[in-house]
Amino acid sequence: MAERRKYKKRYCKYCEAKIDFIDYKDVASLKYSLSERYKIMPRRLTGNCKRHQDMVTISIKRARSAALVPYTVSRKEVVVNPFENMK
Repeated sequence: MAERRKYKKRYCKYCEAKIDFIDYKDVASLKYSLSERYKIMPRRLTGNCKRHQDMVTISIKRARSAALVPYTVSRKEVVVNPFENMK
């Protein structure tokens, strides 16, 4: 029988900091929930609880519509550090 992988238990950093609201204008805190291609990372990788993951998702989508965060990075252009352009 195949062995199950054991993952380290991740904790929600927003619950530990007791954050009630995640602002879409705070791009510096949102970049930890985005991959290098600006995709939203899932809960199992970030460790967020469901409540805060929903807030992160909504705030990233709002930041995308306000042009603070790009939707995607082009596959043809290789970007070394895509977060250096974010303020």
